[in-house]
Amino acid sequence: MKIAILSRNENLYSTRRLKEAGESRGHEVDIIDTLHCYMDITRSRPAVRYHGKQLPKYDAIIPRIGASITFYGTAVVRQFEMMGTFSVNESIAISRSRDKLRSLQLLSRKDVGLPRTGFANKADNIPDLIKNVGGAPVVIKLLEGTQGIGVVLAETNKAAESIIEAFMGIKADILVQEFIKEAGGSDIRCFVVGGKVVAAMKRQAAEGEFRSNLHRGGSAKLIRLTKEERATAVNAAKVMGLNVCGVDILQSSHGPVVMEVNSSPGLEGIETATKKDIASMVIEFIEKNGKPGNTRSRGKG
Repeated sequence: MKIAILSRNENLYSTRRLKEAGESRGHEVDIIDTLHCYMDITRSRPAVRYHGKQLPKYDAIIPRIGASITFYGTAVVRQFEMMGTFSVNESIAISRSRDKLRSLQLLSRKDVGLPRTGFANKADNIPDLIKNVGGAPVVIKLLEGTQGIGVVLAETNKAAESIIEAFMGIKADILVQEFIKEAGGSDIRCFVVGGKVVAAMKRQAAEGEFRSNLHRGGSAKLIRLTKEERATAVNAAKVMGLNVCGVDILQSSHGPVVMEVNSSPGLEGIETATKKDIASMVIEFIEKNGKPGNTRSRGKG
């Protein structure tokens, strides 16, 4: 098969591993910088051009779209879909997962476990907003934040009100969520491929930190999931429409709750913690499903 990886950096661990895994299984794999793609939008013959040439016909693409380029990146993925190229994650699913508010609303509608969450626009709603999610301590999140950036823990109601007012003052969209104290600064990253959890690790925040992201100094180890945790991760991926994703879960007193569904999960942390060849699992999924035109949305999203 001829496979393209859409990635800004060919030296990233995840990008390199996917290329190595594809080539080791006999496929031709190209790495394409998403922002250097440009689209030829014309009647009946959509195409993608790159460095002055029209790209060849690919059997499949693996989008590694960073949060900062979601709009343009999903447009490129959509163009490939219109050409009939199979995409590991479709453009509409990537966009859906990147909108934190929309993703939580969709998960809520499908009865997937979530931390209690509030969203408001006016300052006069703040006291009730905090009360409605259980009161302080609460977690305040920027809608556009990634890798733990823009996530604040407010220990008291007064502190929460001040932080929310400050964010509202600069017109920043935020979520207010209950703080799952019993999680103890840890979460679970479930890696889902083709509707199955193929690997899972428990991430522990560094001392004095409540965010467990590995980018913030957290550590990771292999974990055995409960039946409920596994089902929660699979259902969350299904609701988002993602074939390959990372589902972040907290262990709460009322069962597993989903914090986020990541459409471009990194491979380094979880491959290191679990010793599993996840990159090859993604390539195997493409081999089974990467048929021309096997895209549900066909660029309609």
